[in-house]
Amino acid sequence: MSVTTVGAAWRRARDAFVAAGLDTPDLDARLLLASVLGTEPGRLVLHHDDALDDAAQTTFGGLVERRLAREPVGRILGRRGFWDFELVLSDGTLEPRPDTEILVEAVLDDIAATGGRDRPLTIADIGTGSGAILIALLRELPNAFGIGVDLAMSALLTARENAAAVGVAERAAFVRADYGAGLAGGLDYLVSNPPYIATAELDGLSREVREHDPRLALDGGADGLAAYRVLAGDCRRLLAPGGCVAVEFGAEQRSDVADIFTNAGLIVSGHRPDLSGHDRVLWAHFV
Repeated sequence: MSVTTVGAAWRRARDAFVAAGLDTPDLDARLLLASVLGTEPGRLVLHHDDALDDAAQTTFGGLVERRLAREPVGRILGRRGFWDFELVLSDGTLEPRPDTEILVEAVLDDIAATGGRDRPLTIADIGTGSGAILIALLRELPNAFGIGVDLAMSALLTARENAAAVGVAERAAFVRADYGAGLAGGLDYLVSNPPYIATAELDGLSREVREHDPRLALDGGADGLAAYRVLAGDCRRLLAPGGCVAVEFGAEQRSDVADIFTNAGLIVSGHRPDLSGHDRVLWAHFV
């Protein structure tokens, strides 16, 4: 194998990703190469003139081919950054997106506005997946206890592993159940990033999503709103008086989701856009 440098290998990968039309070619190449070298992506520039040995070239080339086949970087590496920590991923979990951090921020702001972050709270995360939302909230709420619910046992095992790695496992439990069916009442917050893609639209999703994210976490039924109807139906049973439900939703769904919660007797309190300016998060209170 010909001699090459770290910088040259990174540039070749970046150029291949650009030619393939990938959204973040620079970042993807940097993350993959940094993983091969066992360094932080931000420190890769310090090694640009270093020689890349044959074994590293072979390993990196395999990762590049997987990315060109539209496997997401998070799936290739088996982990993904979220909030201020890193999550292990598995076949049963979605790869968490930065937009989901908006849901965490909205809940934390509501908590700050209605009594403060230090009070004891009970939170349930329905469809917890990797545990991203619940773990981020527990990390910021020192006296909160959280319950992560999912149908996929592999997701629950992954979420439990992530909670332990982040240091919140003693304040978290993970339960296999269908939405809120396995939970008792008295919750202060019910949070969820449920499946919200209409079934007929699944085949039109990007390969990164449709071939690598679990269908269970994507398929929202005929109109994409099935999960919200179930969640809304559970809210009056599960939430304590004054409790809050906060959910993520898809493009153009805000009005429909708001109507579903309003018709269930909750008061919609607000909504927030995602990083691209599209409506993404809504929360409502049970009064």
